[in-house]
Amino acid sequence: MASHHELGKKGEQLAVAFLRQKQYDILHCNWTSGRKEIDIIARQGGTIVFIEVKTRSTQYFGMPEEAVHYRKEASLQQVADRYLEQHGLQPEAIRFDIISITFTAAGLQEILHLEDAF
Repeated sequence: MASHHELGKKGEQLAVAFLRQKQYDILHCNWTSGRKEIDIIARQGGTIVFIEVKTRSTQYFGMPEEAVHYRKEASLQQVADRYLEQHGLQPEAIRFDIISITFTAAGLQEILHLEDAF
């Protein structure tokens, strides 16, 4: 596995732990529909939250959340619709969040949770 894949998996694991600390119920990780994927699907109260996790080892090329462009947003919305349909869910609300994780030179991580990002 390439190092960027390992970094991405480590970021997703940190994001799940972070969300659990914030009392989110994790429903699925890496849920796919065709070739499209949602990193984390969680529940917060009556809201289903679809979460994209972006992890970087540096901010040299910009902030991780800047990598979520309009095409990715549209893709996530399509997969979210399929998820809700397939699971027969009609939640009170849905939301799309981004969790941005950057590792510092000291190996520490900076986690930014952008709720209702798009």
